[in-house]
Amino acid sequence: MSRVSKPYEIVERALELSTTDGLVVIADEHSSANLRWAGNALTTNGVTRGRTLTVIATVDGAKGTASGVVSRSAVTADDLEPLVRAAEAAARGAGPAEDAQPLVSGVPASPDFTDAPAETGSEVFADFAPALGDAFARARSGGRELYGFANHELTSTYLGTSTGLRLRHDQPTGTLELNAKSPDRTRSAWAGRATRDFKDVDPAALDAELARRLGWAERRVELPAGRYETLLPPTAVADLLIYQLWSSTARDAVEGRTVFSEPGGGTRLGETLAPLPLTLRSDPHAPGLESAPFVIAHASDDSASVFDNGLPLAPTDWVRDGKLERLTTTRHTAALTGLPVAPSIDNLVLDGGGERSLEEMVAATTGRALLLTCLWYIREVDPATLLLTGLTRDGVYLVEGGEVVGEVNNFRFNESPVDLLSRASEAGRTEKTLPREWGDWFTRAAMPALRVPDFNMSSVSQGV
Repeated sequence: MSRVSKPYEIVERALELSTTDGLVVIADEHSSANLRWAGNALTTNGVTRGRTLTVIATVDGAKGTASGVVSRSAVTADDLEPLVRAAEAAARGAGPAEDAQPLVSGVPASPDFTDAPAETGSEVFADFAPALGDAFARARSGGRELYGFANHELTSTYLGTSTGLRLRHDQPTGTLELNAKSPDRTRSAWAGRATRDFKDVDPAALDAELARRLGWAERRVELPAGRYETLLPPTAVADLLIYQLWSSTARDAVEGRTVFSEPGGGTRLGETLAPLPLTLRSDPHAPGLESAPFVIAHASDDSASVFDNGLPLAPTDWVRDGKLERLTTTRHTAALTGLPVAPSIDNLVLDGGGERSLEEMVAATTGRALLLTCLWYIREVDPATLLLTGLTRDGVYLVEGGEVVGEVNNFRFNESPVDLLSRASEAGRTEKTLPREWGDWFTRAAMPALRVPDFNMSSVSQGV
């Protein structure tokens, strides 16, 4: 066998080895670079490289088409034939796949399919690292300590199929999490950013933001559980609405299992969820949030199908002007439910029409309200209402008469994002944000801050 090592050659050779009715090959070339710091000093840095190959074999039979999926990392040319044979054996040993559809065809090839994979490295931090060092010096002189990490990943995905698809997508993903602490560790503040290349991240501005929050925390106010007017920053809104998106599969809704199910049968499509003109949407070409413009599915479930690999993705409104517009479907679940094909897309944007920044929303608060930093440890309580519970973290601040007057204790909350949309009284300016809870899985989000008149802080928490 000829020696092959380039990603597109790996894909082509795997397809040549196929002996089944259909084959999909996904080669993911990964590279990453990271920095970590503690106590105003860098502690570690590193660069990694890796490859994962996923082979999906399909076998037609009298009762339907079966599929077999096998994924392995660090694949070399010698590993190809055993990998393809394992996927084919899995398909031959499986029953008909419920989500079976003809493999996608007719999509024009990516012009860079045969190009070398894109790679990241320590150079991605060329401007960021010196600016971070300056932030360390300012923090040290200001009597605070900075902790955190910066991570940048670049994945080049090569997708080839026996129906002729040859597609390529390069996905950069950058995250920054920065935590400031007082020297006695009694006060803590967090800020996070998502970025494609670290050129739009300003450590000095982040440090200044955290210094202001630590200043707010010098006065401590204890509050009981209850319902409070609450300002949810974009990161918290993102965490809640990402979970809502993950819970919006059409099949589950039609079968009566989710908050989007209509009592007595059907779905809530077309129903007004929010009085504000809120539009929740995904678009693979959204500026600064670009994601794969075609389906990349390494496994099948109700939100994805391996048979849909390569299916082109288009801008999709999930909620439009406050009304539920779409639920996620594969080609299979679209046929089951009679709804349009609407696959998941790897970004999420909420447009609310507002122009105020979070700071301006704070200043416009006439009574007493809470200003959150972020949410964490979010868990589902009831899928029928999408009731979620979780904790506040790294700063809950008291707003009185348009000014932050101190820090309050943390809370456990119980809220449904769908219900929150119906009660939100103001949406601010949409901006890119990093979800705190789901940042390991979903980073491409842009959200406004939301004002909720009666956010349910169900109990006091000792979380920090």
